[in-house]
Amino acid sequence: MFDPRLQAKILKVVDVSYGEEIGFNQAIELSSEILSNVKFIQEKRLIGKYFEEISLDTGKYVVGVDDTLKALEMGAVKILIVWENLDINRYVLKNSTTSEIIIKHLNKEQEADQSNFRAPVGSAELEVQENMPLLEWFATEYKKFGCTLEIVTNKSQEGSQFCRGFGGIGGILRYQLDIRSFDEFSDDGEVYDDSEDDGEVRDDSELESINSFPMLTQENGAKRTAPVQQIKETPKELN
Repeated sequence: MFDPRLQAKILKVVDVSYGEEIGFNQAIELSSEILSNVKFIQEKRLIGKYFEEISLDTGKYVVGVDDTLKALEMGAVKILIVWENLDINRYVLKNSTTSEIIIKHLNKEQEADQSNFRAPVGSAELEVQENMPLLEWFATEYKKFGCTLEIVTNKSQEGSQFCRGFGGIGGILRYQLDIRSFDEFSDDGEVYDDSEDDGEVRDDSELESINSFPMLTQENGAKRTAPVQQIKETPKELN
């Protein structure tokens, strides 16, 4: 007889035609709908927790591509939350004149703007060294930042709000972090000098964050265009 203490854990009873592994796989297929609902509920709870951190202004959250990447580099992100259809690509670009390596994150509209592939000073061409979806890069690299990666949909009310109003990317932090302090960095950020002379990192000017919390409460709920960023190449390992 089935232990009654486990009765509350039963989600669905299905009939299978086979035993062993074949029957197990058949049971999974027959339970696909109820299992997807479990994922749906987990997603709602996760994003609900994220919204709670924002509404209470705990400082233990981060929003948008720029701030999320900076928090990752600091090792502050506990849970990285990304929309499954995040439409942003990560570019590794090389200045054809100075050999500087620049990282940019562009959406489709920004990719069509050729000024994003020219240096701001001197208009030198920026050669594409690498191009991949940012979500794919996160899936490959997130463990190096000591965080967990949660890929969410826009099928729930919470998920839709996260994707439309918050750009589809953010994170829950391990500790309180003042997002507004990112205003102290420069828009140009840090780049690599790939020339044979020294290979030192150069910091050109001060970076202003455009993803601070007050800007996120948009009345029309429209999806915000992701910013163009130039940041230092992500370290391979956290110290």
